[in-house]
Amino acid sequence: MMLKIKLSMLVVAILVASFSETAGQAPRWTEKQANDWYAKQGWITGSNFQPSTAINQLEMFQKETFDLATIDRELGWAENLGFTAMRVYLHHLLWTTDKEGFKKRLNEYLTVSTKHKIKTIFVFFDDCWNDTYAPGKQPEPKPGIHNSGWVRDPGTMIYTHPDTMNVLEAYVKDILTTFAKDERILLWDLYNEPGNSGQFNKSMPLLKNVFAWARQVNPSQPVSVGVWHGGKEFAALNKFQLENSDVITYHQYQYIDRHRTTIDSLAKHNRPLICTEYMARTNASVFQTIMPMLKEKRVGAINWGFVSGKTNTIYAWNTPVPSGAEPELWFHDIFRKDGTPFSKDEIVVIKKLTGKTK
Repeated sequence: MMLKIKLSMLVVAILVASFSETAGQAPRWTEKQANDWYAKQGWITGSNFQPSTAINQLEMFQKETFDLATIDRELGWAENLGFTAMRVYLHHLLWTTDKEGFKKRLNEYLTVSTKHKIKTIFVFFDDCWNDTYAPGKQPEPKPGIHNSGWVRDPGTMIYTHPDTMNVLEAYVKDILTTFAKDERILLWDLYNEPGNSGQFNKSMPLLKNVFAWARQVNPSQPVSVGVWHGGKEFAALNKFQLENSDVITYHQYQYIDRHRTTIDSLAKHNRPLICTEYMARTNASVFQTIMPMLKEKRVGAINWGFVSGKTNTIYAWNTPVPSGAEPELWFHDIFRKDGTPFSKDEIVVIKKLTGKTK
């Protein structure tokens, strides 16, 4: 009898512990919560933003290269277009090397963006481009190569450094807690393109963890991870992302028919849709066709690239130009460093759609 009592007490203890762990996490927003939030935002428009003077996330926010003057100037051009949100990438190395300074600079960035009536979508993790990174001076751009200096976060070092997951948890929770009620932040994009760079389901543990960490903090802003690839090798990732995001975000760089099919498929989830990456001119994903459709369907429109600069995203992903000559047709980006646009016609279209011109 005593053994049965002890076993029963053990089972109860396990159940209580399990319940407590679940109870410590906020639930996913309901469809009503998500749609009510979206109704208050107006049509969300903007770009993925990297100042022209920064080659990657580290150069953007490190103390030595944090260029607030350029950020201020370039966000002024965004305001003039009628853009309302910019998507901005972070990196955990900025936090581990200078925790308080990093948060201070995030606050300074948000102050400037708010001056220009622009909210921010912050991105935590990313599986794209270079796997190695270090603090300090960043490399110079390689002529004609798209995003030659962009770095992953955390990259494959997560497999070789056992303590990485604990560091990432502390980082995410600190940033989320610091800005949990900050109305200058529109959305937390927890992980950009999980599974990219051949990682596939290796990215699932971090994907699951970052959602859990966000739910434990329970910020006032919605959280999401965008679906970006329809291949069968991404099926498990896509399912998890769609089942756990408060609002549905996605990437679509193809022509209008394919983009419309993507929207129709994702609309079945009955949650707000925000396209957080589109516009690749040589793929026939252009402002003149895609942006009007997004407005008609009430889908947020965040294109890739704003000002041509160190990221070299005027060049296509897999089409380098070794001479570094400007391509006749830019892949991404809207403005040159002096503020002149790649295409005046595009500016007319954007301003008309955002209400900056009638």
